[in-house]
Amino acid sequence: MDRRGRLVRLLITAGQCGDAPQAEGLLDGFQNGTVGHVLADAAYDSDAIRERARRMRSKVCIRPNPTRRVKKRYDKERYRHRNVIERFFGRIKRFRRVATRYEKKAINFTGFVWLAAFVSEVF
Repeated sequence: MDRRGRLVRLLITAGQCGDAPQAEGLLDGFQNGTVGHVLADAAYDSDAIRERARRMRSKVCIRPNPTRRVKKRYDKERYRHRNVIERFFGRIKRFRRVATRYEKKAINFTGFVWLAAFVSEVF
């Protein structure tokens, strides 16, 4: 997502896949310095993801996972901007086909998610 809540990159995975392993694919392809901040919730709290974002010269704001022994610091004020991401998912879930995942093929579902993201941004 960009700062205005527009979809930039999307990865469709199986339902049982975890969040953190997908972070590498989501961050791939961005040039150094093009991503100012990486905001993520506790599911993405790993040292590897933090290091990857730092190599991209991005500031990291990831809420620490409650199971982490040594809690990492994060900017709580900046973390509040993550609501843009949550509002985006709320907007696209208004589309029944996306919310219930009627499409069984990943390519079809991806197309509908992109369409919902575009239409929800326009209206």
